[in-house]
Amino acid sequence: MHEDDLVVAFKDLRPQAPVHFLVVSKKHIATLNDLLPEDSPLIGQMFQVAKKLAVQSNIHEKGYRTVFNVNAGAGQSVYHIHLHVLGGRMFSWPPG
Repeated sequence: MHEDDLVVAFKDLRPQAPVHFLVVSKKHIATLNDLLPEDSPLIGQMFQVAKKLAVQSNIHEKGYRTVFNVNAGAGQSVYHIHLHVLGGRMFSWPPG
C-alpha cells in the first residue's frame, strides 16, 4: 500500500475490520516503550501515512481507529512497532 525510507504499509493478514492495514517502521523498535526522542519523526511519519491511506481507503470521513499494542497484555504478538489502522465498521468503547 505504501513504502518510503521510514515505513512500509500493507493489509493485515488477519483483518479485524473491513479495512485493516498496518504501518510498520523500517527501523527495528520492539515496543513503544523502546522509543527514543530521536524516533519522533518516525512516529509522525507513521501517522501521516495512516492518514493518507485512510483517505485512499475512503474511511477518513466516517471514522477509523489507530492502535499501537504494547506488550503481551495489550495484545502485542510481533515485537516490532506497527500501527494498526482499522475502519469500515462501527467500533465500541472501551475496546477489548
